[in-house]
Amino acid sequence: MKTVLDLHIHSRFSRACSKDLTLPTIAKWCERKGIDVVGTGDFTHPAWRAEIERDLEPAEPGLFRLKSSLRGSENDRGNPVGIASSSRPRDDVRFMLTTELSCIYKRGGKVRRVHHCVFVPSHAAADAITSNLEKRGCNVKSDGRPILGLDSEELLKIVLDADPSSLMVPAHAWTPWFAIFGSQSGFDSIEECFGDLAPEIHAIETGLSSDPSMNWRLSALDRVMLLSNSDAHSAPNLGREANVMDLPERSYPAFADVLRKHQRERFLYTIEFFPEEGKYHYDGHRVCGVRLTPAETKKNHGLCPSCKKSVTVGVMHRVDALADRPDGFRPPGAPDYRRLVPLMEVVADALGKTKAAKLVGEMTEHLVEKVGSEFHILLDAPIKEIEAHSSPEVAEAIRRMREGKITVLPGYDGEYGTVQIFTDEERKGMKPRQNKLVWSPRL
Repeated sequence: MKTVLDLHIHSRFSRACSKDLTLPTIAKWCERKGIDVVGTGDFTHPAWRAEIERDLEPAEPGLFRLKSSLRGSENDRGNPVGIASSSRPRDDVRFMLTTELSCIYKRGGKVRRVHHCVFVPSHAAADAITSNLEKRGCNVKSDGRPILGLDSEELLKIVLDADPSSLMVPAHAWTPWFAIFGSQSGFDSIEECFGDLAPEIHAIETGLSSDPSMNWRLSALDRVMLLSNSDAHSAPNLGREANVMDLPERSYPAFADVLRKHQRERFLYTIEFFPEEGKYHYDGHRVCGVRLTPAETKKNHGLCPSCKKSVTVGVMHRVDALADRPDGFRPPGAPDYRRLVPLMEVVADALGKTKAAKLVGEMTEHLVEKVGSEFHILLDAPIKEIEAHSSPEVAEAIRRMREGKITVLPGYDGEYGTVQIFTDEERKGMKPRQNKLVWSPRL
């Protein structure tokens, strides 16, 4: 059963997250995006946990769904923004109990800051983890993603003690400041981070600034699965990365088996950002507006050429430093991946407008209504069908995105990269007509 999973998200109880993140809103956006199983996020936070118990009910083993009073009918589509009684989500989306935890501790004379995703099969396991953290003095009420003064190895033991089928996955593994392989506070291997418990790490999350092909360069990662999730802080960002698996059934045990038993044949592909669009792909210094390739950083001895302060070493540089294989190497049997640009960004670029423009929103909504979910539109829908319900420019933009024929100015030091599908020269040949753009001979 083909299943799309996005298992790293947050609630409105996490810092810098949208206040609109409620469980019905998340379900509605998953329906729109084409996500079958989504993480709850933040299960250690007491207020969010209370809403999980209030709004969700058991479904398949280890999965949950909205209670019937919050669900709509098959014909009840509606606008995903601001869930009203006339636009409730259907009974299509399943939730898995998940959270992200931030470990900050000292190891080997260095402060380590490592984030981890935790997936559990039951309320009992979630309660056991939360209770154990509180007994150790962790303030789980402070934030949906609490900061723990615990070693990663100790946290993994807590997770496994709660339920042996629970899973812990290092989050956004290459992010400079808060990741297992981060250049600023991480480790050089899974074994260095987790010691004797390293075999219990069955996957890592590649993060927005790297993709599977970059991770394939490390032979040490051949034994783990490579997950991709959105780390969404707002509902529209759900599914910007995701996992596509062929499960025998939609359940927690079926998902866990893919990771624990390394069932690569069931892992069809991941849905990826173009990694250049991630916030830490290149090196750089945001204050000075300086973006550097790894070679340029080395030439400048790790210093910003403008202010002479140290630059933030990005993901591409860090992968180069740890890699023992050349760029382009692919391990036998490695699951595939497909890159995409979020639909609203594609439409905005095609129309030469911002994502906030009214026409962009209207055309995006029309496409979803007439063609299908955003993933279907971006990855599989016939180009002619897309054109029939949008414009030739939008259809051409999606075709180019599928073929990787886009330009991305790489992100660095916390700044997202920017995508350009049409060149400035091409855009000069586009002329507005009846609220749409049409091809001109210059294209």
